[in-house]
Amino acid sequence: MMNVIKKEKARQKRRQTRVRAKISGTAARPRLNVFRSNRGLYLQLIDDAAGRTLVSAHVRELKDKSLNKTTAAGALGKLLADKAMAAGIKEVVFDRSSYRYHGRVKAVAEAAREQGLVF
Repeated sequence: MMNVIKKEKARQKRRQTRVRAKISGTAARPRLNVFRSNRGLYLQLIDDAAGRTLVSAHVRELKDKSLNKTTAAGALGKLLADKAMAAGIKEVVFDRSSYRYHGRVKAVAEAAREQGLVF
C-alpha cells in the first residue's frame, strides 16, 4: 500500500516539474498557482523573480459556505481576480501544478478570465 502512494507522489512531482519548467512568474505577469486539497482550494499570484506571493485567496474566505467544491472554486477564481485587479495585476500565467485542467482547476481559470484576468 505504501509503495503505491510513493509511486503516485513521484508521478505527481514529475508532472508538476514538467509544468513548472515551461512557466515562470514575474512582477508584471505573476504565476497563478493552484493548490487543491480534499477540503480546500488555495490560489496564489507569485512573483518568481522576487520569490514573493503578491495576492492569495482561500476557499474559507468565501461568504457562502453551502457551495459545492466546483462552484466554490469558480467563486474563488472571481475573488482572486478582483484582488489582483485591485493590486494592479491584469495578466497572469496559469500554473495548474500537477492537476488536470478539469473540474475545480478549470472552474478557477474560467471564472478568473470572466472577471478580466488575461492568461
